[in-house]
Amino acid sequence: MIGMRYLPDVVTLEYDETKCNGCQMCIIVCPHAVFTIENKRAKMVDRDACMECGACAKNCPEEALSVRAGVGCANAIIIGAIRNTEPTCGCEDNSSCC
Repeated sequence: MIGMRYLPDVVTLEYDETKCNGCQMCIIVCPHAVFTIENKRAKMVDRDACMECGACAKNCPEEALSVRAGVGCANAIIIGAIRNTEPTCGCEDNSSCC
């Protein structure tokens, strides 16, 4: 799903390539094609496409991935829908948000 975006540079997704064993679980479970395999390891190719569902981190047997599921971009869409405004993660109200 290349091209889908919420807010740029607010995703909490972190990846430690040195821990990756190349199992491809992140690719299998990611609904937005954030990862690909390159040189037998996952490579993050589209970080801003992450919707922070947490599926990659929960399914990574090596704990190479971490994400604060339910914050940032996905939360911004929900807040915007509830308030009938543009998406916002609320960082202007809470500096620890993103």
